[in-house]
Amino acid sequence: MSDDVAAAVDALRLGDLILLPTETVYGLGADAANPAAVAKIFAAKGRSRFNPLIAHVSDVAQARRVAVMDALAERLADAFWPGPMTIVAAYRGEGVCDLARAGLNSVAVRAPLLPLARAVIDAFGAAVVAPSANRSGRPSPTTFDDAVEETGPSVAAALDGGPCAVGLESTVVSVLGGVVRLLRPGAVTRSEIESIVGPLAADEGDGHRSPGRLALHYAPDAPVRIEARGARAGEILLGFGPGVGEPRWSLSERGDTAEAAARLFRLLREADRERPSGIAVSPMPNDGLGEAINDRLRRAAGFVG
Repeated sequence: MSDDVAAAVDALRLGDLILLPTETVYGLGADAANPAAVAKIFAAKGRSRFNPLIAHVSDVAQARRVAVMDALAERLADAFWPGPMTIVAAYRGEGVCDLARAGLNSVAVRAPLLPLARAVIDAFGAAVVAPSANRSGRPSPTTFDDAVEETGPSVAAALDGGPCAVGLESTVVSVLGGVVRLLRPGAVTRSEIESIVGPLAADEGDGHRSPGRLALHYAPDAPVRIEARGARAGEILLGFGPGVGEPRWSLSERGDTAEAAARLFRLLREADRERPSGIAVSPMPNDGLGEAINDRLRRAAGFVG
């Protein structure tokens, strides 16, 4: 075990917070079973307590300790874990405190892909809740420096895992009631999920079981709008596609949604530091990974509909 991992595990055992890198975004981690530690997350983020947290596990065996992993959950975990998918399942009754679950009878679990994250969780030996390490409502940090800037003063240990490869929060699916519902789009796309479990059911009232569903979320200080015709005076345009906007501010000059996802939050943060009158973002396709990007942009703009 490396010194950094050992320091993070010690902090978790003492009820302190850590900065935990994953392939999606940097997380603000705490012992999932410790309500006092979890309360520190809500305080550091300024997060509403009705918003549940994701319990990160090292593998399916550890997930089974806290969640009822039925046949659907097992199929999804087998296909997409470790990776950027969170499964909302019935809570088994121990290992994730009431505060972390927002008082719900369900629990959100994920096994991250980044080996460093799994090394910490495996060495700790129990689930670690780790919402994005930003102050509530702001863009999620996808670099170590951005995570430190956001919530670094609140942690006892910080792990540098480099830039996050995915750059968007995990896909969240519910398997409650024997059906699969997409609660939050992410890097595991709708079509990839349906290739494993068939057509998805409509989201009928389960949205509160997933984080990241607030109408205004992922938002920089400057107002955000999705605009096809370019930036207004004083705005910065985050372009998408060949020849759209300045290269410095391009999400992807070649129109690659995976590249755009990895750059989105970092560029929102960099543009915001320029203190523009606003941030305009070029529209992009709504299929595949574009569905997740557009979800984040609509919430950053304060429009969900």
